[in-house]
Amino acid sequence: MKALCWEGKHNVKMKEVAQPRILNPSDAIIKVTTAAICGSDLHLYDGYIPSMEKGDILGHETMGEIVEVGPNVKRVKVGDKIVIPFDIACGHCSHCGDEEYSLCENTNPNAALGDTLYDHGGAALFGYSHIYGGYAGGQAEYIRVPHVDTNSLVVPQGIEDEKVLFLSDIFPTGYMAAVNANIKPGDTVAVWGCGPVGQMVIKSCFMLGAERVIAIDEYEGRLNLARQSGAIGINFADVEGILDELNYLTGGVGPDSCIDAVGLEAHGHTVTATIDRVKAAAGLATDRPDALRQAIQACKKGGTVSIPGVYGGLLDKIPFGAAFGKALTLKMGQTHTQKYMKPLLDRIMNDEIDPSFVITHRVDITKGPEMYDKFHKQKDDVFKVVIKM
Repeated sequence: MKALCWEGKHNVKMKEVAQPRILNPSDAIIKVTTAAICGSDLHLYDGYIPSMEKGDILGHETMGEIVEVGPNVKRVKVGDKIVIPFDIACGHCSHCGDEEYSLCENTNPNAALGDTLYDHGGAALFGYSHIYGGYAGGQAEYIRVPHVDTNSLVVPQGIEDEKVLFLSDIFPTGYMAAVNANIKPGDTVAVWGCGPVGQMVIKSCFMLGAERVIAIDEYEGRLNLARQSGAIGINFADVEGILDELNYLTGGVGPDSCIDAVGLEAHGHTVTATIDRVKAAAGLATDRPDALRQAIQACKKGGTVSIPGVYGGLLDKIPFGAAFGKALTLKMGQTHTQKYMKPLLDRIMNDEIDPSFVITHRVDITKGPEMYDKFHKQKDDVFKVVIKM
């Protein structure tokens, strides 16, 4: 079968690889109909996430039709069209019982790697390094889904793939980020990063009752999309200082909640952002956390900083004294995707949102390597790439 494979930093190739097969009785094999390239895939492409191996199949935003199931599968059947969450949960451990699916104790066969790096590693992820289990991803013609009864959402026949595909990751991620932000009716929320996750964050903040959402980015196309959702857009390249601008917009109080939807590859023009780039280029830093620094500094006293942006290592110059002194709440983590998929499907079916508004490019799998390069270089206004099989 055809698959997009990681071959090294800035090197993705389409290759012919072996088709997956049932390995465990709770498995299913899915013929992929639609997949997507996620912004967090660029962290792999840029070499920021360790333990990638040559030939690893990429992709964690995936849906398709079940073509084979193991003997213990009860909830789904051959012929069902499903969306697959990016995190892999067993459905039986204590964390799964608490709906903390991304913290599952049982699905990562390489848990020792995660334990070494993080002391207590999380669940396995599709197509996202061997720290997270080394599972083949969904940018391929077929994918094996372990514990498919837990790791699937059956979607209605006849609904377009593009309307529900992002239930696999970015819509639940944006929504959980907004939930974590502890939004109350009338709140002002500042969101760093207007990529696809940031756009879902903005939509979700309004769904949860925010009165104002302030969107921060440097790309006008992204900011214009945020403005279409009702946000106030600020291009950080056009203002003297983002903290001064946020204070001005909030009467000197600061936003009630701040959301870092950027993660470990933050861009910026501050001194600390420049230092981050130099240190990362020299191998002296793992992450570039300037958006997180600003979110902590900007947030009002007693507010909440929510962090859906992916971080992978050790962070430098974090203003933790500000977080402590202002009694901030920090909430973060991989999304418990399975918890939110059905409620968010209901919102889609009720026409509250159509997540496909973020899609800019539709390609077949043969164009995948080219689109990774363009996405990385921000060529041709690449924002969200969908791969049709």
